[in-house]
Amino acid sequence: MRSQAERAAAASAAAEAHSALRLTRGISATWWYVAVAVVVFELTVVLFAVSALAEGGPSGVAVVVGVCGLLWWAATLLPLADYRHRTDAAPLLVWRRHLVPLLIGAAYGLAAGVATGTWLLAVLPVIQVVMLLNWPPGVRLRVVLAATALLVALSVVDIHSTIGMNGGTSWYQLVFFAVALPGMTVSSLWWWDVLVALDRARTSEAKLAATQERLRLATDVHDLQGHHLQVIALQLELAERLMPADPQAGMEQLHAARASVDDARQGTRDLATRFRSVPLRDELANAVDLLRAGGMTAEAAVDPEASQAPASALGPVIRETTTNVLRHGSGGWARLSLTRSDRSWRYEIANDAGTDVPDSAGGSGLAGVARRAAEAGGDLEVRHEGGTFAVVVTVPAGETVPAGEEELG
Repeated sequence: MRSQAERAAAASAAAEAHSALRLTRGISATWWYVAVAVVVFELTVVLFAVSALAEGGPSGVAVVVGVCGLLWWAATLLPLADYRHRTDAAPLLVWRRHLVPLLIGAAYGLAAGVATGTWLLAVLPVIQVVMLLNWPPGVRLRVVLAATALLVALSVVDIHSTIGMNGGTSWYQLVFFAVALPGMTVSSLWWWDVLVALDRARTSEAKLAATQERLRLATDVHDLQGHHLQVIALQLELAERLMPADPQAGMEQLHAARASVDDARQGTRDLATRFRSVPLRDELANAVDLLRAGGMTAEAAVDPEASQAPASALGPVIRETTTNVLRHGSGGWARLSLTRSDRSWRYEIANDAGTDVPDSAGGSGLAGVARRAAEAGGDLEVRHEGGTFAVVVTVPAGETVPAGEEELG
């Protein structure tokens, strides 16, 4: 059987893994929103091109343009997929991957331009593939502005020639979506870039926090051990000098050195305890996660000022009572609460009573809970009423420092 600390650590790790998985899924879902928006806009352009041709020309030409448009649309999926994992250091163009989409775009542009008699559709397929390349942020903006200006100019030429003479509603819809396609594509990719940058910043911040915590621990260990070792070295050196002339004084220095060793050991133990301490809000969250993992319905009510509660006294109590509920409860529900009155903190955990619940504080680890409460100047109350078993621990509300914020050294 694992200890309470191991159970709490496992529950915390599981919660962090679940949170990371949920965040990863959220980022992946955002990418699919971006990709679907781009490909749907491309398909809309192809659809309006087919519809415009079908209004006043042979249906066979419209079918050919539609089929070739689907081939061009499929070719754009490759640079779009590459964009998901882009980096600023990656090259603008990878020929072995982007040459085929560029050639297909050029071929489709030539065919669509000839079939429709428009310059707009002749250059749009190539421009769209170019928009999906790995442009630097500042350059991409200038490229899309230039491309949009070019498409606007070509659409004006087409409206005054081919579209103006033969065009219906579908032609003007085609012009609108064709001109808007590069801008819409780049704005969608920009949104993806922002999300990736935020995720990288979050990861970097987490790594920086972990590095700072390790540096803090290393500094505290160095200061603590450096001080004690220096004192021990001086005491031993003095004992070595005194031993030949005054053995009694030398022995006193040896005893002092041994006491310094004990102080150093205790200081190291206290330092490790402080770094292992967990805020009570997190302790309660871990307890709820652990109970839910055991198949129970669990909830917790936590006072907003829980950081001021004595974590050293109540933390082990929370872990021990949670284990008791898992071991002796009926497995249906559990409620935890941490509240403050004027002069005390009150922790309560209640659950549906099992068949082997202890009748007093003398069983199932409750003796240890009672001892911890007494050491903190508090008391333990155990209630078994009907189908509910409750443990209440009350400790004085002294001036405490929140867990994890003590001054170390």
